[in-house]
Amino acid sequence: MPAEAMRFFAPAAWVNGCWVRDVMLTVGADGHWSDIAADAPLQARAGAQSLAGPILPGLVDAHGHAFQRAIAGLTERADGGEDDFWRWRDRMYRVARRVTPEQLESIAAFVYGELLRAGYTQICEFHYLHNDADGRPYANESEMAFALVRAARRVGVGLTLLPALYMRSGFGAEGLREDQRRFASTPASILRVAQEVSRQCGDVNLLTVGIALHSLRAVDEGAMREAVAAAPTAMPIHLHVAEQQREVDDCIERHGLRPVEWLLHKMPLDSRWNLVHATHCSRAELEGLRKTRASIVVCPSTEANLGDGVFELGGWIGQGGSWAIGSDSHVTRDWCEELRLLEYSQRLSLRQRNVAARAGRCESSATALFQGALSGGSAAAGVSLGGLAPGQRADFMVLDMSAPALAGIPPDHLLDALIFSSPAAAPAQVFVAGNLVGAQDPLARASFAGAMNDLWS
Repeated sequence: MPAEAMRFFAPAAWVNGCWVRDVMLTVGADGHWSDIAADAPLQARAGAQSLAGPILPGLVDAHGHAFQRAIAGLTERADGGEDDFWRWRDRMYRVARRVTPEQLESIAAFVYGELLRAGYTQICEFHYLHNDADGRPYANESEMAFALVRAARRVGVGLTLLPALYMRSGFGAEGLREDQRRFASTPASILRVAQEVSRQCGDVNLLTVGIALHSLRAVDEGAMREAVAAAPTAMPIHLHVAEQQREVDDCIERHGLRPVEWLLHKMPLDSRWNLVHATHCSRAELEGLRKTRASIVVCPSTEANLGDGVFELGGWIGQGGSWAIGSDSHVTRDWCEELRLLEYSQRLSLRQRNVAARAGRCESSATALFQGALSGGSAAAGVSLGGLAPGQRADFMVLDMSAPALAGIPPDHLLDALIFSSPAAAPAQVFVAGNLVGAQDPLARASFAGAMNDLWS
């Protein structure tokens, strides 16, 4: 955090969903915005740090599994027969079964750096690699969690750590498969991990904890209720749900209800809940979910990569539903690409254009997408990251106006071009809590390459 108040001057800034000019921004000693003022006169700019381009608020990556960065690009060859999510999952387990705490820290530091330099300033880590390779708890059961915290601290990015409950291999199963033994946990154990990380790292700025429930197939009703009841009321709660049609079919066979329908009947859903994917939901489920004020986390690049399906964004936005984006398996580490793919998937499915804009009743699809991701991301992270406004953490990215995608673009269309004109224009600078971060670290790259060599040689 800044030791004292800091002042920045930006030629333009994205404030309350639109561009404003000649902006003075003041960061308090706590690392949060204390004042934002547009149309600042020349004399008011004295002593402020002048930024080289327009600025956008930092975004939250609302869902990810850091270790899966180690398989990005390595599951794209068919091995005969059908290929789907479940076959991909078996390949993913090959790394999940072997990665060490040291390798996890190297992988996480590398991918967190990639995400930060793209403009993500807070990462929600859905963490279920709890045990050693033999499925036994480490002497310190938070060993793997601390590896993730150290990685985030090295990079300078905000982290929302979400220890995940994982107890069985599927609906009706009595336990886990052999290749899932590292995931074994209980409601008490994930709360202990969250509490231990929070206790030992309480002096670490930018760290927040919550809990995750892996999925309905992996957690039974009793354990889910126990975990939710024990979690402090300020903790965000994350859950994979309805990602695959087979999951929906299995839930109906077991419970007579669709997954989100089951949650609406059985769980005390509220604004703390963040449902990841929700790809296969009925209109009635989405309407019921919106009334609870729960959010949905959409992961467009992973959902496309795994052949999950297309989330009905237009209907959800049209109902005023809260949502965020996540990079999930990290095949893409770029929020512009996630938002672009999210809109394009709607256009391909509906054979229409500007779906987000029309659903959100605004002129610009880029505005509807960015504002949605900004608002929902703050809820997912459990952190005040709702944009450039007093009280929000002072996270922002400075646009690189030399990027080809932005060349000659009228000022009011910069966000449109940033999202819909590829290749993406990476930010020139990224700030977290008022501090410049994100410098390339050659040691992080070398450490990641070493971990990859050990895992794949």
